[in-house]
Amino acid sequence: MTAKTNLKDVTFLIPLRLDSIDRLENLLEIVDFINRNFDTYIHVLEADEYNNTLLSRLLPVEVKITFEEDFDPVFHRTYYINQLVRKTFTPIVAIWDSDVLVTKEQILEAVGIVRDKKADFASPYKKKALDTSKIVRELYFQTKNFNVLKENELKMKELYAPNPVGGGFFANRLAYLASGLENEFFYGWGKEDGERINRWETLGYKFKRVEGYMYHLTHERGINSGFHSKRQVEIKQAELERLAMMSKEQLLKEMSTWY
Repeated sequence: MTAKTNLKDVTFLIPLRLDSIDRLENLLEIVDFINRNFDTYIHVLEADEYNNTLLSRLLPVEVKITFEEDFDPVFHRTYYINQLVRKTFTPIVAIWDSDVLVTKEQILEAVGIVRDKKADFASPYKKKALDTSKIVRELYFQTKNFNVLKENELKMKELYAPNPVGGGFFANRLAYLASGLENEFFYGWGKEDGERINRWETLGYKFKRVEGYMYHLTHERGINSGFHSKRQVEIKQAELERLAMMSKEQLLKEMSTWY
């Protein structure tokens, strides 16, 4: 058995709404991948109407699980990310979707960038985000062999082209806090990833990307896997553009009203 790599200075933060069996299966696979490869911390936050205790029964005991009662059908992901980061004490945090994988090497390179202070934030992929398809997803689940994903890239659908920025990133926790964390105005799915990176650039933080792909494990798409209304798309796009036009001083003043 290959020894785990020490990432005790990192906590993987995974907020989610368990809205399908696919989502649960994907989460279990993601946690298993992280656990097999790294000696690290994982904190999963589930928000829903009631706690069915599935996660506590299915996830490894070393994974920290938080349940938040939430009757809103729309999962306010930015809010829950902020709650997680504030309760975390490792110097590096990984904001991680419950459905995404990158290679072990990409994770180590991204962590190294933040750990060595070459950047404040690092994305573990650069080229493409690829949706696995159901068939490739099942093959990976059966084999747990990363080559299954690499060898079937041409069969996958590219997501969020041409410059995908979602899925997961590593952050110096203190820089993340100082840069305003997540903008909770972004309610539900979409647009927050682009706003966040624009803000980092305006404020003068360094963001680097690691070569390679990110693989998205296919799942059913409900209200929390796409824009939940046309009006929300318009509101979020307007907010993204409004903030992107601000100077550093204007943006800092804006951020002071957030919390």
